[in-house]
Amino acid sequence: MPEHDEPPTREPLVPQPHPQPQPHPQPQPATVEPTASAWPVVEPSGADAGPARPHEIDVEWRRVSPKHVVVEVVGSLIGSGITVAALLVAGTWLELPLLWWAAAAVGAIALVAIAFEPRRVRSIGYRLRADDLVFRRGIMYQRQVAVPYGRMQLVDITRGPVSRALGLADLKFVTAAAATAVTLPGLPLEEAERLRDELVALAETRRAGL
Repeated sequence: MPEHDEPPTREPLVPQPHPQPQPHPQPQPATVEPTASAWPVVEPSGADAGPARPHEIDVEWRRVSPKHVVVEVVGSLIGSGITVAALLVAGTWLELPLLWWAAAAVGAIALVAIAFEPRRVRSIGYRLRADDLVFRRGIMYQRQVAVPYGRMQLVDITRGPVSRALGLADLKFVTAAAATAVTLPGLPLEEAERLRDELVALAETRRAGL
């Protein structure tokens, strides 16, 4: 009998796992490198820059020159000497001993005042703040005055004979109100001129901004 071919052997089908879907990559934002602007940066000037400020804003009080003691002592001696001499002459001319005692009292008071002159000079000080200048003086009764820069109408330098000999000057501030007129004595001439120019520039700027 003819031999029959055996049917081919089939291997069993094994189910294959389904491939998992891969997440799509998210697009990354493009990084933009900062570049220099082609337009120049304009700094504010004039009225847009705000009110002018003093070059130095003082935290502590500035004192006047110690040489100003000589000016005060000489002034006290001249004033009291003239008064004592006048009383002595009047007492001798009118034969009034009471005027002699008055001359002695004036002389004693003048000596006490001269003894306190160094302390009085050390009590004089000033400060430059953002909007005004503050001046103080006095020992027992201390006076402080704040002069706004925008209210200054005149900044004047005065020098007497003794001040000129010592290289000192007095700086006077005149405002619309007479009560705030201030005289800052005993400044070196260079400092007085520099401070005058700075205060005049500040006053003009503040008045223009009012």
